[in-house]
Amino acid sequence: MGIKGKVDKMVVLACEECKERNYTTTKNKKTQKERLELKKHCPRCNKHTVHKETK
Repeated sequence: MGIKGKVDKMVVLACEECKERNYTTTKNKKTQKERLELKKHCPRCNKHTVHKETK
């Protein structure tokens, strides 16, 4: 859940290659309508991969 009274919401980031959910972050849903996509290190793949926001 997000912070009470704020528009920021917690989102989960999953690796595109192995589909493992590795990271959580917050995002302002009023200003960012599209899904978040970041390049992060995946410990399971042991390399930097694209991580996308999951449901």
